[in-house]
Amino acid sequence: MCYTCDGKAVDRRDFLKVGAGLVAFGVGGATWARAAQGAVTALSLDDALAALKSGNERYVGHPELCSIDLAAQRNAVAAHQAPWATIISCADSRVPPELIFGGHGVGELFVARNAGNLVDTATLGTVEYGAAVLGSPLIVVLAHTNCGAVKAACDVVTKNATYPGAIGPMIEPILPAAIAARSEAGDFVDNTAKESARRTARRLAASSKVLAGLIKAGKLKIVAAIYDLQTGAVTYIE
Repeated sequence: MCYTCDGKAVDRRDFLKVGAGLVAFGVGGATWARAAQGAVTALSLDDALAALKSGNERYVGHPELCSIDLAAQRNAVAAHQAPWATIISCADSRVPPELIFGGHGVGELFVARNAGNLVDTATLGTVEYGAAVLGSPLIVVLAHTNCGAVKAACDVVTKNATYPGAIGPMIEPILPAAIAARSEAGDFVDNTAKESARRTARRLAASSKVLAGLIKAGKLKIVAAIYDLQTGAVTYIE
């Protein structure tokens, strides 16, 4: 649920065009039964992307905090969820997807977060569930500027840095992006963050038969984007 600062709510129905009944659909020859009774969002993948873009414009242009009735939102979606966008975001505390996309409420965004907005088995299963079972028509791989995980990967490439515990293996998937972006003009870390998000988005479609089947059927779109910590703006990466 989005709210403006005059206290008027933007009705959830403006974003969600919901049908009725229990839905099941086939992906790659397999039939997915709905995990819980209730309709998925009927918001198209293009409309979902437009809603995220307009939400971020509100966040940048009108960032005032407003009072929202979280209890009412919680009660409204307690029995069933129909998120209209899935976000793979960094775990960075400065990048809360629900806020930076315009203050969306409980039940609207399906979010997976980890350092570096990477995709491991758990994250892949999460986004497949969001798309195939919950019917979310859009996946956004959301990088951000000045990312610590990306910085660490860049230091491995340029300084042969090492890290304790599981941190080193965690950032390994970012290394090819850092190598590719090393010679580009501009900020090395931010260029690497964009390249890593772009590669992750492509890899999602290439490595998952579930997601590939939904894309082919016109039911899913996967895009990469980067969030600017200074300006608050989200830029989509071609």
